[in-house]
Amino acid sequence: MTDIAAVNDQSDLAVNAHLLPHLPHPSASCVVKRSLDILGAIVGLLALAVVFIPIAIAIRLDSPGSILYRQERFGLQGRPFTIVKFRSMVSNADELKAKVPNEAHGLIFKNQQDPRVTRVGRFLRKTSLDEFPQFWNVLRGDMSLVGTRPPTRDEVSRYEDHHWQRLSVKPGLTGEWQVNGRSAVKNFEEVLALDLRYQHRWSPFYDLALIWRTIGVLISKSGAY
Repeated sequence: MTDIAAVNDQSDLAVNAHLLPHLPHPSASCVVKRSLDILGAIVGLLALAVVFIPIAIAIRLDSPGSILYRQERFGLQGRPFTIVKFRSMVSNADELKAKVPNEAHGLIFKNQQDPRVTRVGRFLRKTSLDEFPQFWNVLRGDMSLVGTRPPTRDEVSRYEDHHWQRLSVKPGLTGEWQVNGRSAVKNFEEVLALDLRYQHRWSPFYDLALIWRTIGVLISKSGAY
């Protein structure tokens, strides 16, 4: 296993490049993909501006705490960044995590009836509205519209060498996991297989196809909780 935990304790939180066994995927430097990301992020942020106030009011009335939730995640080649989402859990959710049973297998955490999720939060997750602030991450270049699910510090600290290949691409708002089960995918090795399939099939047209399929998934609310 790659000893990444020691690296993560450094003040700059960066992962040393020589510890990473995989080079960046061609999609990471594709001008067409980046242009699509910028265009999509602008459209997404305009939509966010429309829904921000009513969602903010609903979150504040439903439970005390901040409107937005920020968390450290790891992106392309293990680079740390701060992800931004609408808060869908109680304000002390991170402290309560150890008390919630994990229904997933491997390095990911999932619980279909997670008691930390608020009433408004459950609606936001069903509709994926909680993820709209991440369009800011896409505009900044931390994320892409399409990519892999961005892992937490706890996950990457337990990565084995073959797991790092999933971070050869930028993390995405959507991806293979979103259109092939979404939250119903509870096995990390299955998530990894989907990520590697995306890397094998990738092209700008494939990104557009996954975005189109994602719209259908969101409308049907398939696999969300």
